[in-house]
Amino acid sequence: MKNNNLLSILILVVIGFAAYMIVQTVRESAQAATAPFQQVNEANRALQTQMANLLNPTPTIIPDPITYINEIRALARLETIQYSVEKVITGETGGGTFASLFGDKILFVGHGTVIAGIDMEKLTPENMRYENGVLTVQLPPTEIFIATLDNEKSYVYDRQTGVLTRPDPNLETLVRQSAEQEILKAALEDGILDQARVNAEAYLIKFFTALGFPNTIFVDNPG
Repeated sequence: MKNNNLLSILILVVIGFAAYMIVQTVRESAQAATAPFQQVNEANRALQTQMANLLNPTPTIIPDPITYINEIRALARLETIQYSVEKVITGETGGGTFASLFGDKILFVGHGTVIAGIDMEKLTPENMRYENGVLTVQLPPTEIFIATLDNEKSYVYDRQTGVLTRPDPNLETLVRQSAEQEILKAALEDGILDQARVNAEAYLIKFFTALGFPNTIFVDNPG
């Protein structure tokens, strides 16, 4: 009786082991059968990625690893006012009757910054006189330190190119240069240099007072 029970257990173990081996063999066969299809799918995905990059290329920016420093100067600029200016500029080539065929037109919105103040390096002891408790100062003339476009805010709003021509590669550059000049012109016409002087005098009065000269006047000519 015991031998029969032992034989039954051995038969069950053998059957279980055989079933396990059959399942493993089926799994391996299935994986081997589907492997070529997986490779095809991966190749298709790679091809789709390449086609997407070709049709919608991402710009690649590669800076030159070599940097040339041409000049280093110490600055003592007192920046006293900043203007933020927006200017709309239109640039076109090949206009006229056949503009729809050969023209190229850009509508550009330029945002720029203009900063003005006084270069304190130009203020020398000869420009100051202290007499009878009064400090007389002749300030250097105000000047423009920075007049530049803000590339993050400036943009081409619209561009129309004729059906028989290609976009002029220099047109946007010329429009940007014109926008920068117009932004500076607008700031000058609004009196940025005069306001820069007023602000400089207000700041320097506090500065000289802190140094022990409470009576300070600014003149065009100290004599």
